[in-house]
Order: sequence, then C-alpha cells, then structure tokens
Amino acid sequence: MKAIFHADRNWGIGKSNDLMFSLPKDMKFFRETTKGKVVVMGLNTLKSFPDGKPLKNRVNIVLSLEDVDEDVITVHNFEELFEELEKYPADDVFVIGGASVYRALIPYCTDVLVTKVDASGGADTFVPNLDEEEGFRLEFESEPQNDNGYTIRFCTYHNDVPKEVK
Repeated sequence: MKAIFHADRNWGIGKSNDLMFSLPKDMKFFRETTKGKVVVMGLNTLKSFPDGKPLKNRVNIVLSLEDVDEDVITVHNFEELFEELEKYPADDVFVIGGASVYRALIPYCTDVLVTKVDASGGADTFVPNLDEEEGFRLEFESEPQNDNGYTIRFCTYHNDVPKEVK
C-alpha cells in the first residue's frame, strides 16, 4: 500500500476540507499514478470531490461509519478495510486522505509519494513530517519545478519497517 498527497513546507495538506494550492502538474501526477488503481479515503475526502462523487477509473474505498454512494465500497472500520484490501495487489492501493486516514494508514504503507510545495498554505490539516518519522527515508526527490507559480518537488519516501496488515 502507498499514500499520495501534496504538502506545504509545514506538512499541511488542506484547509477547510479543500486543497490549499491549485497545482496542475501535481493533479496530473495524481491522476496518472492512481488511474486504474484502488484509492482509500475517508468520507470528508469523498465529499470534497466535485459533486461528492467518487473518482472515475478507480476502485474507490471509503472508510465511513455510514454507508455512502453506491459507486464506492464502504468499509466501516480498519478490520473491514484490511479484509477488502486483500482482494487487490498491495502496489495498486493508494491512501488519498484525509488527515486521520493518513495518520492511521501511513505506518502500513511501503511508500509515500509527496509533492512538496515550497510555500505555506495556511493549513488547518496536517500529516506527520516524514523527514522526522522513524523508519522513513527520502528515496527520491525530483529537481524543483514551477507549478502555477509555486516551486514543487516530487518526492518518494520509503518505509523501511511498514506495519503488517493483519
């Protein structure tokens, strides 16, 4: 399992249940990376999509206490989630938010794909700083590039000791 997100220089990922930056290159990377794959999210992340509809061309799994859209697979707890994920190759599963889902599942991820934005977005939602998390190491960092007026770097963090899904 992997996680994917963009984060500002403070490891902020969102503000008011929305993205902080409009980053076309990052969105293209997200689309191309997750297309045809399995995406795991919480209910607020699903609600943040246009019309609250699931992402096209992906298996959408939503962790929620309530049943949601018929076009998604709803799981009600982590036990149900891990049972559902057994149906898919681990490399095809991407955690896509929100913050509580990231915090709970990043320890299980082998890799975390982070688009680092060299700016402060005034975030109210954060993820762990992987530069300081034990077991994580920066495996790849692209050259800086401009994306809609922001300097970004595509990074891959590898988790040397991922928790085992039970």
